[in-house]
Amino acid sequence: MADAAAPSDAELDVLKCFWRDGALSAREVQDRIRDRLDWSPSTTRTVLERMRAKGLLSRREVHGVVVYASAQPKVAVIGGLMRRLSDLLDLDGPLPAAAFSGSQILDAEDIAALEAVLAADEATSDGEGA
Repeated sequence: MADAAAPSDAELDVLKCFWRDGALSAREVQDRIRDRLDWSPSTTRTVLERMRAKGLLSRREVHGVVVYASAQPKVAVIGGLMRRLSDLLDLDGPLPAAAFSGSQILDAEDIAALEAVLAADEATSDGEGA
């Protein structure tokens, strides 16, 4: 995932709604984030459209209702965040995805996929995959 599409903290809160529940309307997102983000419905719609422009969400119409969905796999988004954190901390290797085994967002399959993505990134940065 390119840095230009890196989600903000608020956008990550919104993405978690999609990762948990799948495709949602703006009203459904608003209902789910109301307690965490004190946004008006118009702000929610604006953020959803900005996320769509960044390539984080897709949009389609279902029975006359606009529905959004995550356009990036959660493993790709989280992997990008982990790479950024690893770079920030000047780590010699990737962060262990297994550290997130207690996550309510990542299941065992997601963690295995995340480990594979991070290992592939490490191999590429070491010149093995280039």
